[in-house]
Amino acid sequence: MARDSAHREIALLRARAQGLFPADAAAPGPVVGALLALQAQDLAAATWAVGARSPGATLAGVRAAIDAGEIVRSWPMRGTLHFVPGEDLGWMQRLTTARLLQQARLTHERQGLTAPVYEQARQIAVAALSGGRSLGREAFQALLERNGIDTAANRGYHLIWHLAQTGTLCWGPTAGNAQELVLLDEWVPHPRRLEHEEALGEFLLRYIRGHGPATLADFVWWSKLTVAEAKRGLQVARPQLAERRIGDTSYWVAAELDGVVPDAAQRRRFAASAWLLPAFDEYFLGYRDREASAAPEHHERIVPGRNGVFQPIAVAGGRVVGTWRRRMLGTAAAGQRLGIDIAPFEALSAAQAAGLRRAGERYARFRELGLGEFDVGELRVGDTAAQ
Repeated sequence: MARDSAHREIALLRARAQGLFPADAAAPGPVVGALLALQAQDLAAATWAVGARSPGATLAGVRAAIDAGEIVRSWPMRGTLHFVPGEDLGWMQRLTTARLLQQARLTHERQGLTAPVYEQARQIAVAALSGGRSLGREAFQALLERNGIDTAANRGYHLIWHLAQTGTLCWGPTAGNAQELVLLDEWVPHPRRLEHEEALGEFLLRYIRGHGPATLADFVWWSKLTVAEAKRGLQVARPQLAERRIGDTSYWVAAELDGVVPDAAQRRRFAASAWLLPAFDEYFLGYRDREASAAPEHHERIVPGRNGVFQPIAVAGGRVVGTWRRRMLGTAAAGQRLGIDIAPFEALSAAQAAGLRRAGERYARFRELGLGEFDVGELRVGDTAAQ
């Protein structure tokens, strides 16, 4: 029971740090700034990760923030696409790029991607994109091909990754359901400049503020910095952090939360909360130890085969209670609506089902659609059945 109580407290405090509970009216840009980075290789999922933390936001509004450069999508860490505040991308990459390039070196060399090829591709990119121009992925790869650079067998992706990882490119304005490539120096004209030690402290501090309570091991997993770098970051950020013991484990929280304990009213509201969160959401993904949000026996359902592909999650009372998917109903001409299917891990209560339906309605509003069918296991709820 004490372990369950500790998990509930950790989940509540993490949901608050992540802007999920209580959800405030933060705009998309500040949402990303508060978390520092949200995993974003799935662009549609990442836009909803922002929307879920920005009540009243729509997909169009999040795309507008992307188009304005308030949110930038690139490879700041783990070799994985993330949303980050544009001004923070440069100092993050200066901490992580050298190790990632070393890890990728043999793969790239086997594909014939050498320093002269990278430099030729960089010069082509600068010439084509200078002056605020942009190109989609296929168009950029076609440009490389016309200039004698082979992009087959995934070489095009690796070239884009290298040029972004080394600070030439990033993803810029939206184009349909994708984004176009731009020059980073033009898209982010005023990056923050941090010294190495300051950047280590900033990395850890921003992670804890947007994800805490969390352990140093959680941060090392999330950032892929070394343990030594994480410890040095902790030394730098220590005056702005507090160590807090929950259950039998010590966690780090922002200093302003030291001693703050959720009251009975907050706990009741949290127990009644429900969210539909996207694939790869930080609420589950952002920690090495994920027991506070989901029972270990359910982790295989969230990440089938432990293959790194995280499913969209249904959360009730701070616990992941199932996965979900969306369906489009009807035709564009007749007016489309959204269908949502929940695959619960165990039987849900009527209150949980009702809460998840409300979460589905919120997601439908984000997509500027009506919610049609809503399925929870064997329970099927139509348009007129929600009470």
